[in-house]
Amino acid sequence: MRDFHLPGRSPVFAGNGMCATSHPLAAKVAIQMLEAGGNAVDAAIAGAVLLGICEPQMTGIGGDCFVLLKPAGSEDIVALNGSGRAPAALSAAEMRERGLTTIPLGGPEAVTIPGAIDAFCRLSKDWGKIGLKASLAPAIHYAQAGVPVAPRTAFDWAEAKGSLKGAARDYFLLNGKVPTPGQTFRAPGQAEVLRRIAMDGREGFYEGEVAEDMVNSLNALGGVHTLDDFANTACDYTQPISGTYKEVELVEHPPNGQGATAILMANMLAQFDLPSMDPFGAQRAHIEAEVAKLAYDARNRFIADADHITRLDHMLAPETATKLAALIDPKRAMENPSVISEAVHKETIYLTVVDKDRMAVSLIYSVFHSFGSGLASDKFGINFQNRGAGFTLEDGHPNEAIGGKRPMHTIIPGMVKKDGKVIMPFGVMGGAYQPNGHARFLTNVVDYGMHPQAAIDAPRSFSDAGNMQVERGYSDAVRAELAEMGHSVSIPKTAIGGAQAILIDPETGVLQGGSDPRKDGCALGY
Repeated sequence: MRDFHLPGRSPVFAGNGMCATSHPLAAKVAIQMLEAGGNAVDAAIAGAVLLGICEPQMTGIGGDCFVLLKPAGSEDIVALNGSGRAPAALSAAEMRERGLTTIPLGGPEAVTIPGAIDAFCRLSKDWGKIGLKASLAPAIHYAQAGVPVAPRTAFDWAEAKGSLKGAARDYFLLNGKVPTPGQTFRAPGQAEVLRRIAMDGREGFYEGEVAEDMVNSLNALGGVHTLDDFANTACDYTQPISGTYKEVELVEHPPNGQGATAILMANMLAQFDLPSMDPFGAQRAHIEAEVAKLAYDARNRFIADADHITRLDHMLAPETATKLAALIDPKRAMENPSVISEAVHKETIYLTVVDKDRMAVSLIYSVFHSFGSGLASDKFGINFQNRGAGFTLEDGHPNEAIGGKRPMHTIIPGMVKKDGKVIMPFGVMGGAYQPNGHARFLTNVVDYGMHPQAAIDAPRSFSDAGNMQVERGYSDAVRAELAEMGHSVSIPKTAIGGAQAILIDPETGVLQGGSDPRKDGCALGY
């Protein structure tokens, strides 16, 4: 139990259904769907699509999604990959000939075909209860009527203003300025697109006038996208991957997502006596940082389109984790994880919903960087993601940018099982931080006995690209000790990531929701 003398957030308890996400309006709409007779899939689609209006810098209909779904009356988990592919004509060789060494974050080369809408249509058809038209109605209303901009959303919007270009500036700025908290943001063009999807299904988005708008806009910017690329978009059901961490099972989405990275991190962390360490002390943060360096190095080597990855079993193998963990100096930061591990290897929203029948949905939906590519379609104002930046231009790499492939993805929904039963859908936002965030959340719960809300509230650190970001929730003494260990320590400008979780109490069956105070949202139940 938290100390009620201190600022904090109590978990939300409910007996029937619950939603936890990053904006209160989306959580409210999801609960209304459940109360109106919909199930967790109907509610998740309603909340997720609305988040594209509430938090347009984080997600939107021009993005991708990944879903883990536990059906009612079953403990099996279904994975749906709603990530889009590169246009057929995309070529790493052509980009190398132009002198590029990486894919431009804000160029049409980074724009992969949006996959989320196809996935939402498929989810609704296969698993929903009250139909796609009902699920999209709230987002259509609020896109037309407008949504007051929330504080964290306004902060992120201002940070990303410089990435908006061309039509995107017209659609995502108010009279050329970033909206301030409380100003109303409207997206009538997107409302019209959603009406067409509600009436015609996926064809309303991937064919006809909407698809022509997206293709023509991208071609005018130098993109190689075609109408066939959009018409051929299809999500895929896949088999989840998992790993055991002490008494629980961590279930993740398979590649092209980076869920295997979170499992590798958990397997490595299991080699250390975390419970003996101060949960908010330097030693735990150091070990986690070193584990992340090695796990992310493995991710960069191996994670790719599912048809191209060749070493997934190697990443998930316990012996791989054991060998990598042995490379860690408990008192000193490593300089180059790629060199020392060679011998062993020879922006985003999250939403979770659980309904009265205990169908559980763990859904993550994103345009990658803030406002994605910073580009938008001319007629309808559809913001294009820049997921293609997840490709590499390295010749022969499994994640090389080639037409028709899916890039390595950062977004990963998660679920936790115990004794064979799903006890908690959860997710952590924050781009590259997500596998680290999954491992941090999991160890907070398992090793330190934290309630999911407390595990979300707890301070975070993240070592990436040679810099260790340490939130202000850590003491200055901890930051000084980490610096002495050789870490390049800084306080991040924005809080690290965001998270939500719903614990299904195995003893009482009561739902306990947690939502990150780093975001504008909350957990709601009924």
